[in-house]
Amino acid sequence: MRRVDEAIREVLSEAIPKEIQDERVGFVTVTDVETSPDLRHARVFLSVLGDQEEREESLSVLQGAHGRLQRSIATQLRLKHTPELEIRYDDSIDRGIRVDEILEHEISREEEE
Repeated sequence: MRRVDEAIREVLSEAIPKEIQDERVGFVTVTDVETSPDLRHARVFLSVLGDQEEREESLSVLQGAHGRLQRSIATQLRLKHTPELEIRYDDSIDRGIRVDEILEHEISREEEE
């Protein structure tokens, strides 16, 4: 399954800038793909550079274009089924930044004591 997930991630990473020629889509990175064991569904996690509004707009456009992205997977990969894509925002980077901020705050507080 890891190889399938990685192959889908690579195809989508190439397909998004080529297939989706919409100025509302910002700088998008496919961070992870989780495919169901039966290959019928795949969660695609994306990070989007920009503020909350830009993220939402980019994700909305990409969700609307999931058919084109699925077609790219179907033509480039030989899979028993082409998975239906569920596109989600990957908030792990935001959470990591928040944890880093909390740790920095705690360290500076301890140094002051």
